[in-house]
Amino acid sequence: MKDNIEAVFKAAAQDRFGHDVQVNLVRPDPKFGDYTTSVAFELAAALKKAPAEIANELAGLVKSDLIKELSVAGGGFINIVLTPAALLQELASASGWPTANRDKLILTEFGDPNPFKEMHLGHLYSSVVGDAIATLLEASGARVKRLSYHGDVGVHIAKCIWAIIRAMDSDPAKLDEVLAAHPLGYYYALGAKAFDDNVDAKAEIIAINQHVYARDDTVINTIYQRGWDISFANFDAVFDMIGVHYDRRYLESESAAIGQAIVEQNTPDVFEKSDGAVVYKGEKAGLHTRVFITSAGLPTYEAKDLGLVELKQRDYPDSERSIVLTANEQAEYFKVMLAALKEINPELAVKTIHMSHGVLGLTTGKMSSRSGDVYAVLTLLDDVKASVSAAYPNTLVGREIFLAAVKYTLLRHKIGSNIVFDVKESVSLEGNSGPYIQYAHARARSILDKYSGELTMPADVELETAERLLIMKINTFPEVVEKAIGEYMPHLICNYLYELAQNFNQFYESNRVINDPRMLLRLDIISKYATVLKSGLNLLSIPAPDRM
Repeated sequence: MKDNIEAVFKAAAQDRFGHDVQVNLVRPDPKFGDYTTSVAFELAAALKKAPAEIANELAGLVKSDLIKELSVAGGGFINIVLTPAALLQELASASGWPTANRDKLILTEFGDPNPFKEMHLGHLYSSVVGDAIATLLEASGARVKRLSYHGDVGVHIAKCIWAIIRAMDSDPAKLDEVLAAHPLGYYYALGAKAFDDNVDAKAEIIAINQHVYARDDTVINTIYQRGWDISFANFDAVFDMIGVHYDRRYLESESAAIGQAIVEQNTPDVFEKSDGAVVYKGEKAGLHTRVFITSAGLPTYEAKDLGLVELKQRDYPDSERSIVLTANEQAEYFKVMLAALKEINPELAVKTIHMSHGVLGLTTGKMSSRSGDVYAVLTLLDDVKASVSAAYPNTLVGREIFLAAVKYTLLRHKIGSNIVFDVKESVSLEGNSGPYIQYAHARARSILDKYSGELTMPADVELETAERLLIMKINTFPEVVEKAIGEYMPHLICNYLYELAQNFNQFYESNRVINDPRMLLRLDIISKYATVLKSGLNLLSIPAPDRM
């Protein structure tokens, strides 16, 4: 439809003015029509004519069975009103969209909670957003692999183990008792504070870190394995609750040696030694210097990430892109890592795309695992589940509503902005919430269920203003999806669904459907509306129940 109209304008410009011009149709405010084009402005400079003059000439020349009316406004914009038949033709295909990534293998890495620390709200946000991006890419035809990466070695582990050993009084027989007394995040917080405040404790933690890498101490190995098992069992429980799955789990213990070897092999060409450490001088790329191998000879996060890139390439050599989603606070770090990677392997650097998201918190603000002030993910999820049970005591789709409350709350914000999670708002049927969109779908289905006959669109129908406006909004869905996929922005889907539901409510409040003379037309519109709502929710990995 859009392509056909663009082609008509292109041909008219060629015939009248002898210029091959690119014609792009965009959606204006509905009061101006279905599409608008600025092609007259594109031609104005070459023809040395006023855009309005060119626009009026084109409007008089363009003829198409798809176009009901053309008008010139804004000094040269051509507004286009489609015929009812054309609008209904668009409506019939409104639940489809282009598959620009067909058969491309795209890697998505997100979530990435570290063992021996509490899974915090940022990990929940990253998991939900990353999964939605993966789902969007799958909808565009891509073969997507969902990956996670976990720091199972490093000083944060040593901090936690140090505190556990202290709590055990160095008696291995007390390990079960100590682990049962507090979550791992509690011990990590104690170790982190001691590391910052106590010189002796810092030295002991550094020594433990060496043993963690070397795996040469029986007691430390036992604590490590127990902590590892507890951590990943907790992570998997959260992922199951929010309906997120992963295809491959990477560990820093896998990438560390590979990354260290890459750094050593590229010293001094890319990296250089400094005070016993190996660093990358980021200033040459307009960035800052970062350490890749410590003075103790251990790889840092930066080196491990180089190793991770290599691991992904080995496992998925035909991948076209590798998207990594982390918190905003890691944005500058990733710039340095990717700058170093660009010098080592430009091809891998180009295909690695880093995206950063904002902070997720509650009304009390950001909560830090370093200080121990952690609002655990499971606590939040349990609060949402309890609120769903209270707000919908007789529902048979409590899990579906729970998923909508959690996911939609996180996805409706543009990636990069900070979010404050309000549990009460997340489960409400009023305002911009997941359950509100689900209810809008269920309401449409209940209307459709009142009619048991076959839905057939009347021929040669004229459209009333309210019908046209709702159809116009439904018809923009493929364009919204295409933009959301191209920009990795799930919030565009959320914004659209909320606006669409509001448009429908306005339509339904003033237009009778069942037993109205225009019933078949309006039921067909509502059917397409419900299909689009369901498709949009599914793109966000949110279910669309027929009943609430």
